[in-house]
Amino acid sequence: MSKVNPAQFVRQVRQEVAKVSWPSRKETGIGTFMVFIMVFLAAIFFFVVDLGLSWAVQLILGLGG
Repeated sequence: MSKVNPAQFVRQVRQEVAKVSWPSRKETGIGTFMVFIMVFLAAIFFFVVDLGLSWAVQLILGLGG
């Protein structure tokens, strides 16, 4: 592994950053919105599963009144 001086390292970093394909503001907004939708759907799913398991445990243990 060869050593690179700091100035050359900074130049290489800038070259690599220039190659990056950055998302547009619209793409970032859509991605953020989709994440919120998926979090909401996951929360609903786990809430329903929790209710179902709670009901099953109460039924099995005879705790339901």
